[in-house]
Amino acid sequence: MLGKLKRLARSITPHQANPEDNWASTLLTREEFSVYIQMDPRDREHGTRVARTLQADHPAADPELLAAAVLHDCGKSVRPYSVLERVLVGLVPYRFSEHIPAEGVKVRFAHPELGAEMLLQAGARTAVIELVRLHHHPESNPRAALLYQYDHLE
Repeated sequence: MLGKLKRLARSITPHQANPEDNWASTLLTREEFSVYIQMDPRDREHGTRVARTLQADHPAADPELLAAAVLHDCGKSVRPYSVLERVLVGLVPYRFSEHIPAEGVKVRFAHPELGAEMLLQAGARTAVIELVRLHHHPESNPRAALLYQYDHLE
């Protein structure tokens, strides 16, 4: 929970974000980067932080997993959030978000599928698409489970 509060404090305005866009571009294909660069800077920063931490702990992590870590929240970019809405949506636990009718919360709940569809349309790698799709429901996919774990550390 402390990690979520720290992330929330860092994400009040996009001007506070410091995404590692140059580093991200080394992990992503041109098609994937076209999706990444459309993301809110705060979500880009979160994605690069998740990927950096995952890579530090697992130096042999495969390139598709690191790319998916960078892109895992790209589905949130289908709808911009106001500052207040970003804070309120961020306080709703993901597991409850499917039951709340607010539009921002609906996007948050659907963002794995929305992101996977964006990546599919852009021509991203199949493994990256699948990892983004599964990052909140990893089931028996060990790479998606690792992404889920590192997303929740952040």
